[in-house]
Amino acid sequence: MYLSELQLNHYRNYESVDVHFSPDTNVLIGENAQGKTNLLEAIYVLALARSHRTNTDRELIQWHEDFAKITGLVQRSAGKTPLELVLSQKGKKAKVNHLEQAKLSQYIGQLNVVLFAPEDLNIVKGSPAVRRHFIDMEFGQMSSKYLYNISQYKSILKQRNQYLKQLQRRQAKDLVYLGVLSDQLAAYGAEVTVARRQFLQQMEKWAQKLHQEITKDREVLTFKYQSQIPEEQLDQSVEEFYQQFQTLYEKQQIREVEQGTTLIGPHRDDVQFLVNDKDVQAFGSQGQQRTTALSVKLAEIDLMKAQTGEYPILLLDDVLSELDDLRQTHLLKTFQNKVQTFLTTTSLENVKKEIIATPRVFTVTNGVVIEEQAE
Repeated sequence: MYLSELQLNHYRNYESVDVHFSPDTNVLIGENAQGKTNLLEAIYVLALARSHRTNTDRELIQWHEDFAKITGLVQRSAGKTPLELVLSQKGKKAKVNHLEQAKLSQYIGQLNVVLFAPEDLNIVKGSPAVRRHFIDMEFGQMSSKYLYNISQYKSILKQRNQYLKQLQRRQAKDLVYLGVLSDQLAAYGAEVTVARRQFLQQMEKWAQKLHQEITKDREVLTFKYQSQIPEEQLDQSVEEFYQQFQTLYEKQQIREVEQGTTLIGPHRDDVQFLVNDKDVQAFGSQGQQRTTALSVKLAEIDLMKAQTGEYPILLLDDVLSELDDLRQTHLLKTFQNKVQTFLTTTSLENVKKEIIATPRVFTVTNGVVIEEQAE
């Protein structure tokens, strides 16, 4: 899979741009605040219909304009797929092969991307919410079923929390309705939990191999899924999880009403990364945390290939300057001749030219993208 063309209209600092990319490595060079990251972000938004930098679509639309449009041509082994995403005050409109999609969940997955930015260190160092968001965004690209289940879970969770607050304030008293919401939440929560476990087990295998290569077999990386369900029961079926969640909601009903919130479910789960059996968030060095984040992100590439049959596109936003020579070399060698890659940098001096073969280089200046001619 690769993105051969990208057109932007009224997106961030781009009035209008039409770029044709290499199926291999594309390097975007420019000073800060010229639009390099905006271009990478646009590819991410075209894939996932949302930004990794803001939750407000208005910020993606050029000042004094009513809409922004992103159009791309995705090349797959099965053929070409035109994609279009329009952002406006009225919401989002997505098209695949020029046909408007009724739901964004039908659109997401047409273009798969793996983004690696300096803030991705937060996957290891950040809060459980950061890791849950990472899991949901990445797995949602690979599985429309997972995307549907997590969307339904979050929707019902919101309804249930609102109703628990009403019960807490004595604005409602119908516990039968609470039971209906609990049953629905248990059903979707069971699906989400089992899928997360399965995806993480597969990702762990790829990440372990990568981590051992980077550390020259000195370190072993493992994942530990943390849930309110006891660890020895985490290999249960969807039906078993469903029944267990139902039981837990019944047991916790008084506490949940008192606190006005849902205390049980995958919205409170976490993933712990262990290096040589030690929690790398609490006890790992900064180098170990960086290597763990790098291994996890690179593992996504192989996991997506295994799940979808196509390699994703790799977006590297100013990460080379954050990595030492060993990690940078391993990163570049990992994607070389495997995936289409977009890399932003302020200077080609930050890029190991001897590792990247024949990159297509673009200079970005104040929202204008110009391809440099090969020497």
